[in-house]
Amino acid sequence: MPPPLIVIFMTMAPLLRSLFSIAGCLSIGRVRICTDRGDLERLQRDRTEDLAMYICLISVHGLIRGHDLELGRDADTGGQTKYVADLARALAEREDVSQVDLVTRRVIDPNISDDYAAPVEMLSGNARVVRVDAGPDGYLQKEELWDHLDSFMDNLLAWLNEQPRMPDIIHSHYADAGYVGVRLSHLLGLPLVHTGHSLGRDKRKRLIAKGLSRKEINLRYNIERRIDAEEEVLANADLVITSTHNEIEEQYGLYNYYQPDRMAVIPPGTDLTQFHPPNDASEQFKFRKAIERFLNNPNKPMILSLSRADERKNIQTLVEAYGESSQLQKAANLVIIAGNRDDIREMESGPQGVMTELLMLIDLYDLYGHVAIPKRHLADEVSEIYRIAAQSKGVFINPALTEPFGLTLLEAAASGLPLVATENGGPVDIIGNCKNGLLVDPLDKEAITQSLLNILHDNDHWTAYSRNGLVGVRKHYSWEAHAAKYMESVLPLPAGHDKTPMQMPMHVKHRSRDRAIFTDLDQNLLGNPKGLKQFIEVVRKNRKCATFGIATGRRLDAALTILKKYGIPLPDVLISSLGTKVHYSQELTEDDFWSEHIDHLWQPKRVRRVLSELPGITPQEKKEQSFFKIAYHYDPNKAPSVDEINTLLHKEDLTCNVIHAFGQYLDILPSRASKGQALRYVAQRWEIPLENILVAGGSGADEDMMRGNTLAVVVANRHHEELSHMVDVDRIYFANQAHALGILEAIDHYDFFNTCEVPQHDE
Repeated sequence: MPPPLIVIFMTMAPLLRSLFSIAGCLSIGRVRICTDRGDLERLQRDRTEDLAMYICLISVHGLIRGHDLELGRDADTGGQTKYVADLARALAEREDVSQVDLVTRRVIDPNISDDYAAPVEMLSGNARVVRVDAGPDGYLQKEELWDHLDSFMDNLLAWLNEQPRMPDIIHSHYADAGYVGVRLSHLLGLPLVHTGHSLGRDKRKRLIAKGLSRKEINLRYNIERRIDAEEEVLANADLVITSTHNEIEEQYGLYNYYQPDRMAVIPPGTDLTQFHPPNDASEQFKFRKAIERFLNNPNKPMILSLSRADERKNIQTLVEAYGESSQLQKAANLVIIAGNRDDIREMESGPQGVMTELLMLIDLYDLYGHVAIPKRHLADEVSEIYRIAAQSKGVFINPALTEPFGLTLLEAAASGLPLVATENGGPVDIIGNCKNGLLVDPLDKEAITQSLLNILHDNDHWTAYSRNGLVGVRKHYSWEAHAAKYMESVLPLPAGHDKTPMQMPMHVKHRSRDRAIFTDLDQNLLGNPKGLKQFIEVVRKNRKCATFGIATGRRLDAALTILKKYGIPLPDVLISSLGTKVHYSQELTEDDFWSEHIDHLWQPKRVRRVLSELPGITPQEKKEQSFFKIAYHYDPNKAPSVDEINTLLHKEDLTCNVIHAFGQYLDILPSRASKGQALRYVAQRWEIPLENILVAGGSGADEDMMRGNTLAVVVANRHHEELSHMVDVDRIYFANQAHALGILEAIDHYDFFNTCEVPQHDE
């Protein structure tokens, strides 16, 4: 954020004042002297806007729009989509926030609304939904998005570059957005805030308890990539926002990079204009007809359950408890709102299984006339459903096996309903703060029954819980309170962060080139002298219209020796030591800012000390080492796995980038350093679109250069090595020929130089 400004307002003699009026205010460093009150007011207004924060929220998956959220449509369109939209609106209402952008994935799909294809949608005056392309046009579940997240990041960066200013804060939501947020934060040097919503290690633990194997879990949920992303974001986030203390202790505590001192509990807010008690006992509600058609005696109190048709929500146990208690059936009707459905046979397997079991239980206990389970409801009817239940003197129940927070509990409480809720997760904090209900073991049917009866049979209890909920939600869980605590937590974060310079280095030549070709040395250019000679001829022929770059794991001196030995022309950009050094032009001028930028959180002495006693890893010779690159020989038969080494570093609170290449090398770099991050930094400063950069890679160290929007090639001699798993990734070409001939083949495949234009003012 800009530094403080000192403003002085002076009344002066007319002649002196006329001199100042030329510019309105005279600037001397950070001091401005104004003689006209109108100029002063304009300056103050402009400065207020400059100082106000621009926040970029990222929530990749699900269906997000500003109206009629399709909550419960699937497992990806639940509470998170509502949370991020409400958060954006609440933050944008504040005077110290100038702009909030909620960035999500753009979806063009005939099976869903056209709303999700609009690139920009306004939420309020200073808040908007921004939709970014990533992968195929159609709607994808979050488990299928991982291979498209690099493209999402690249497209988001391109969009941000078109805006008047860069954000002050990046706030990622869920693991997939965390993956994007870490990379964007590294590249731009911006603070990263993260909210997990739910966590992979906790989910895997529960799925294993249900009998699924680790292999099944990973195939179905891509759980290992999710957990890796969560570990990475915890290692790099400046602040992690949670909804409850339980979330910090019970869920984040499962992670290697568990840092509770970087976490803040800021419960979500509730829209108190939407969720409120019924006006009186005679208020009429249209949705009542959708409920009453199921019931023999619709005037009885309601036990209301509202959630997705998800096995984790444990609705089946609630139906069993109700079916086994004649007292409950006599005291109240059971109303289950479990998402929307047209035909159970056409639902996805998970929700289909839950709905089928619910109907079978209703039949088993002969609960016809006692249980309502409507097929459909609109988003704006949810508040009405709560008020119907409150008007009946009913109870809201959340029997989930575990509930990370429990937004429905707040909505119900704001509507005047007492609560019965799971003792696992967020409801502990909510009921603890509001004193408006009872906690239960979600697997104890007798406890569920007794808790419901205690409230339904005691009018004093019902009234006290209802009143306490109304007061408690307004005090602890309004969006205004949430936004205030949020800003209190994030305002200190920008201090100490040096934002990446967006202007091009002044000494760089050929700044107007619109494309570039980058290649590694050893695994691409070398190995076929004839192919290398042809490649050099092609580069020289197109040198005026295309930037030539080398990205190598070698140190600068070793790379220069190879270039000279094989007659390879000096590149315009030389990225060396696995992306820790960047040099420009024939003079090999070093980018000093890059060195300062990647030094963030780097502790090489501690890294060496932590890894010094491990078997199977030995330091490489001195010429392969540098301040930002700690290089080891790696023996896979003796050494711990790379995952275990990462775990060890995380447990020691070390934020690093661990790169394993060719099965025998292990390099530890700063978290902001890699070939891919260096390449994107250069592209950003040189204003070269990533879509116009051809990258030739040969090892796992090149993977992040090749993912995303760059054009890429894997030459034939590397097909069966570490990059073989990328064969189905978009924009990566697997050449038929090896070494430099493979790069030439890719140049033809992409028709890379056909539209290459020589800049008119080439220096």
